[in-house]
Amino acid sequence: MADRVAVEGDVVYGRRPVAEARRGRRRVRRVWTSKDLDQGELSRLAGSPDHQGVVAEVDPYPYADPGALLAAPEALVVALDQVQDPRNLGAIARSAEAAGAEGVVIPSRRSASITPAACKASAGAVEHLRVARVTNLASWLGAAKDAGAWVYGAEAGAAAPHAQADLTGKVVLVLGGEGKGLRRRVAESCDLLVSIPVRGRVASLNVAAAAAVLLFEALRQRGGI
Repeated sequence: MADRVAVEGDVVYGRRPVAEARRGRRRVRRVWTSKDLDQGELSRLAGSPDHQGVVAEVDPYPYADPGALLAAPEALVVALDQVQDPRNLGAIARSAEAAGAEGVVIPSRRSASITPAACKASAGAVEHLRVARVTNLASWLGAAKDAGAWVYGAEAGAAAPHAQADLTGKVVLVLGGEGKGLRRRVAESCDLLVSIPVRGRVASLNVAAAAAVLLFEALRQRGGI
């Protein structure tokens, strides 16, 4: 049995997340594989059995300046209102990076952050996508509007279908937390609330699925599809 490994930095696990960390912004300090450690020790380091035989020690995640995400005239930004499942955050980050978004904004409290589980769910996308934290999301949305952005909130049952919204130019897409949706003040900070039409018996989409729909509708409107 190998000795227990002491880790001082953050951890990333899984083949793709570790590979993307090597190409990303933060320094990879050490990498362990199944050739170095047994499965139990890799699982302990990762905090999960889903490590695929690869675990890395990395520098802390470099959160972005939230104002910088709005600098580009065609900036597309996703804002999450207390999404608490790191797997949802990771899946949203993966869609945002694939759609060419400038980044994702999350509250600094009562929200999932960039944890090893979020990195794994993002397939390493968080190593390239900028993620920013803000103290007050509603206040940041107000500042985004002052910076020339149109702010659209996703809400089941809203009168405006998402495909009828103009998602070109500087746009912030706001999605609410699991089960609760947008908080009242956050919803009131949006220029328009939009819904995604559904035809099945389930009333709404998972937040990560809804984010993907909105992001790729924005990409379509911008001529990317």
